[in-house]
Amino acid sequence: MTLYQPFLGAAIACLQERLPLQPYPIPAGFESKSALVGKGKHQETVVTTSVAFQTPKLRQIRAAHVQGGKSLQVLNFVIFPQLQYDLPFFGADLVTLPGGHLIALDMQPLFRDDPQYQAKYTQPLLPTFEHFRQHLPWGGDFPAEAQPFFSPAFLWTRPEKTEVVETHVFEAFLAYLHQYLDFVEQAEPILEPQSLAAIEQAQLRYLRYRAEKDPARGMFTRFYGPEWTEEYIHGFLFDLERQLTHPRS
Repeated sequence: MTLYQPFLGAAIACLQERLPLQPYPIPAGFESKSALVGKGKHQETVVTTSVAFQTPKLRQIRAAHVQGGKSLQVLNFVIFPQLQYDLPFFGADLVTLPGGHLIALDMQPLFRDDPQYQAKYTQPLLPTFEHFRQHLPWGGDFPAEAQPFFSPAFLWTRPEKTEVVETHVFEAFLAYLHQYLDFVEQAEPILEPQSLAAIEQAQLRYLRYRAEKDPARGMFTRFYGPEWTEEYIHGFLFDLERQLTHPRS
């Protein structure tokens, strides 16, 4: 059992319980990929697996799970709403590297500077954020260019102990996910053309930023090569632009 497998298992169970899940197509070659890294007794097999679902309100629910021994464990779990809803994104980056644990949890807003949007989606989350912040202190600086893409309820922390990840981070992950699904259940489709255009542009702005700045690019390139990595990022992890240009039949 790897560190983040229970997170992924619990998330899928939660989704199955609350949503009418359907499979989301994963392009060939991305369901699972492995590579041998290191030398001699330090050699490890790194395996990256992908899972993906969709629902009437959620365009893509997807996870990339990297398992490479105790010092390399990553779960990137993101939910992208359908374009006719103003829902935020659900984002969880759970990372364990030789230097320690890096945890980022948020409902990333489409319109961070809109007070009405914040009142609708961020304010209800703040009590949950405050509850967990006492156990998961702020993880320090992160890039200024990234700040517009995160909400005031952004939970960013660097736990020193694995036990904290297995307890407080696990609880926070599920609490954020359940609250997100509450928003999904309440969401009504947007009908006004100007608002729909703004939603599409906000989603594209976020995905372009994430694809360009994906912190896993170097790791994946090292393991699997640049061609696989770029196709994985643009053809699966952040595929909206591709889907708008070449919709699936």
